[in-house]
Amino acid sequence: MVSFRKKKSSKNVDTAAAKAGAEAVAPSPSEDAPAADDDAREPETTASKTPPIPSRPPQMDDIPDLLETMTTEKGEKSAAATKRIYELCDVGHKQNRVPMVCSGKYDVLTPLAQCLTQESGDGRHLACLALNNLSIPTENKRVMALGPSSGAVIGGLCKVISEDKQESYLCCICLMNLSFLEASITTMLQHSPVADGAADPVPPLDNPESLIRILEKLLKNAPAVPKSGSGKSEGVRWACGLIKNLAKSEENAALFGKTDIPKCVVGNIRNTTAPPGRWTSNSLEDFSLFVILNLAQWPVSRQALIESGAIDVVRPIMAEGDLQGLKAIMACAFLGAPWTDFPDGGSTAAKSISELMTNIIEKKGKDGQYAYGVFKLYTATKAYRDLCYAANSADGDAGESNTKVLAVPSAVALCLQVVSDLVLAADDEVNGGSKYVPDVKSAEYSAAAVTYMLPAILQAGDPPRKSIQSEKACGEISTMLTQYANLAGTGAQGKEAAQKAADEIKAANGSARPILEVSHDSWTQYRKREGQPMDQFLVQEKGIEVDESGPLDFLPCAGSDSSCIIF
Repeated sequence: MVSFRKKKSSKNVDTAAAKAGAEAVAPSPSEDAPAADDDAREPETTASKTPPIPSRPPQMDDIPDLLETMTTEKGEKSAAATKRIYELCDVGHKQNRVPMVCSGKYDVLTPLAQCLTQESGDGRHLACLALNNLSIPTENKRVMALGPSSGAVIGGLCKVISEDKQESYLCCICLMNLSFLEASITTMLQHSPVADGAADPVPPLDNPESLIRILEKLLKNAPAVPKSGSGKSEGVRWACGLIKNLAKSEENAALFGKTDIPKCVVGNIRNTTAPPGRWTSNSLEDFSLFVILNLAQWPVSRQALIESGAIDVVRPIMAEGDLQGLKAIMACAFLGAPWTDFPDGGSTAAKSISELMTNIIEKKGKDGQYAYGVFKLYTATKAYRDLCYAANSADGDAGESNTKVLAVPSAVALCLQVVSDLVLAADDEVNGGSKYVPDVKSAEYSAAAVTYMLPAILQAGDPPRKSIQSEKACGEISTMLTQYANLAGTGAQGKEAAQKAADEIKAANGSARPILEVSHDSWTQYRKREGQPMDQFLVQEKGIEVDESGPLDFLPCAGSDSSCIIF
């Protein structure tokens, strides 16, 4: 998250510790402020209908008068009032940020948005700083991005960016702050203003003044190798940070796929001179790779990346053993890279993605790489599914399956856990369930991953032998997958994958399957720890019920005077 504070000697954005939570992966710019020449001068002593600005530090009770001065006065007086509004929400007054926006006592957003249209740089700059600080609290994001003033706020920020003002990067940061509220991202990208009095709205892709077209123009007009720290490079950098968040929505990805933005972010990676090991969090390269990852997972935007040469550009980054390597591995899996592209025979990719899945379910991050909440479970499980598909597709007619590096018992058990937790959550009569209820897509991708790993999961023991444990594993797992396939909310692809896996696992009964046994044992231990019902997936023969008319599971006896024998 990005906020700003007052500094006396620099206009540069410094780096500081990132705001706690899922809103940032690593350090981000700290709170900045106007340079000394932006400080407001003393107001002129001429007759005015607005009250004079007191010389004491501003207080919340001053807000109505300050807003009146901002909207009715011009030049120095308006800028001085805007400066006071900014000071009320700077780093030393964080407690004021939510009341200023959400209390209902003031409308600070509309006047600040109006200041963004000023020709004077002082008032515009101060308004940008204030809006950035106000955009940090989660409560404020909803009001600023979705509330009555959202059109004015987003429109004002877009206007500054489109006019290439020196505050453009601040506006991109503010929009990025707002986009951390996932409920807002589809609405934000639909921003497409029309002239007053226009009868019909204009689709974003048909409007050069829409947010998506303004971002596209900013990226397309950037130099191939922008000067680090320049206003232009900072604008492009934070625009990519905004796009990274907006691309989490499939609806938004469909729009991005019809622009040159995928080509631009691939170009950012291609043109960089810094090796991936030196990319810092929130750098242009870091943001650009995140955009590629987020767009790659959606079919509606994947082709645009492939046509831009994304696989060739991202492939070398997979060898990195850090966050950038993880992002590159998942992106290449989504883009359909062949199995031979993954380093170390795919073992590194398998380990890193399965570890990510575990961390997401256990609600933790990885020190020095990512925080909990940065990645979604459906993203991680989809990447694992696509990796399993790549390995399975590369299998030959003979020899060991490539999926063996993926079908380690812990990873297989994790996939079974995701599917079974959804089955239990969907059964209202079951007492006991998971603390982490997966989404429908995560269960679908996990079931498909199991299906692609079956050549390795069902590999028979050497020498072949009978195994009671394998018989039990085949019975419980096939029953669980069948129950999942029969859920009302299971999609066609999930149903097909689960039923195929259930049938093959059931047919494998009779011989020892070591990987299946150990995976089943790990899955069973998890269910015990969670206090889940252990008989939920057992194959139970309940026997035949009878009454005086005969066995209820068969045709009734011919008549009441028949000689049926009731036991």
